[in-house]
Amino acid sequence: MSTMDTRLNPLNQKKTVDVTSDLLRTQILKFTKDFKTSWVSLGQSLYSAWKDKLYHAWGYDKFEYYTERELGLKKETALKLLKTYLFLEQDEPAYLTEEFQEQRGPVKVPGYESINLLRLAKQKKELNRDDYLHLKGEIFEKGKDTSLVRKDLTALIKERKIVDPDEERDKRNKAALQRFLNAVRAFKKDMESLKLSPAQLIEDADRLMKKLEKEVG
Repeated sequence: MSTMDTRLNPLNQKKTVDVTSDLLRTQILKFTKDFKTSWVSLGQSLYSAWKDKLYHAWGYDKFEYYTERELGLKKETALKLLKTYLFLEQDEPAYLTEEFQEQRGPVKVPGYESINLLRLAKQKKELNRDDYLHLKGEIFEKGKDTSLVRKDLTALIKERKIVDPDEERDKRNKAALQRFLNAVRAFKKDMESLKLSPAQLIEDADRLMKKLEKEVG
């Protein structure tokens, strides 16, 4: 069989397509993982520039002037990257190891927004260690989407929030007074439109309404 015949063989063509397809698939997986983790290098570099005040030598009086004018990063974004990297370095250094990245597929590699939520969660006094470990597992082991992690965090804080009994009682009292006030208003309005009640009764209702309004605030 000639060289041309070999190239035109459908089986060989299929093998070539399969190899090209597999290579492209591998590259996309790698690029996705690199995209999700490249912020770590940026955060580390920003931290060094901030800690050692290197931006002074580069002609900037303040760190945010450097990040905004030279990098095009808003102050909030730059600080979030910096704080999130520092959080990993101090509290979750395992994430920064090459082994961590290599052992996970792109779908399980968390982005910096999710890790920043974990950083904020650790500062919440309402949450306990088990709550933190739960969120950590959702982020580091499952690569849970940031919006879903945020919902989990909000729900946990709401669930763990300590309720002040006096404050709760005041809320119930005000709610009851508000319902009573609404009832008196409705009664006064009906009596005035139907003209069924003596003027004195309507005046009494009006005085009662004013007292209730002061209580409700």
